[in-house]
Amino acid sequence: MKRGYELVNNTSEVLRADAASVEDGQQRVNELSCTSCHAGAGLEKDSSSLVGMASAYPMYIGRSGEMVTLEERINGCMVRSMNGEMFAEDDEDMDAMVAYFKYISEGIPQGAEMPWRHQNTMEDVPVPDVDNGEKLYQASCVACHAADGAGTGSNSGPALWGEGSFNDGAGLARMSKMAGYLQNNMPKGAENTLSDQEASDLAAFVLSQDRPEWKGHEQDWPNGNRPPDAMTKERRDQVTDGTIDWNEVLGKDAK
Repeated sequence: MKRGYELVNNTSEVLRADAASVEDGQQRVNELSCTSCHAGAGLEKDSSSLVGMASAYPMYIGRSGEMVTLEERINGCMVRSMNGEMFAEDDEDMDAMVAYFKYISEGIPQGAEMPWRHQNTMEDVPVPDVDNGEKLYQASCVACHAADGAGTGSNSGPALWGEGSFNDGAGLARMSKMAGYLQNNMPKGAENTLSDQEASDLAAFVLSQDRPEWKGHEQDWPNGNRPPDAMTKERRDQVTDGTIDWNEVLGKDAK
């Protein structure tokens, strides 16, 4: 149980420490932890809580196009949000994380309503002003996340872009997810103070910066209904050269 908590709370630090002693410092993950997005090792119900996660799976995930087990969901985060390697089926660390999630899900039956989950999606994202997003970032975010987006620590100020951050196949690489997350969770101590427009501006600025590329975009959403708002390398380049069509990105052309 303690190992599972440590893996969730300090994912990159724990796995890198293991690698340093076993594999000559080989890096298995980026510089983030589960707590980077799920505060307090997933225990804070108002901040992307992981409480009840073990009771929610298996679950159909449209991005995968199939029913996904808890283990598969964890590995999805490992290769996308952590931009790293999957756990093997017999990995003791996978078992430890599953045990932790089951522990914090005790008493929550399969299929139960969990109103604290799925709260970080903005349904109608305004067309963003990236320049204003940069101003907001400089004014409110640099103290924790650094001017270059590299962060100050996986839990104190996670990397928002660059090699230490999530890749563009992660959920937060979508405008609707990032804008919703920022509005609900940031700035710390002043959550829910960003307007929809400010959250969109800030999300667009953050997601227009360079980050690792996910090589499996074409395999995602095999059954259709692919959301239009993922900020891929092509989209980031379009922001840079001024050709991006934000109405297309945000699905507004179809409305």
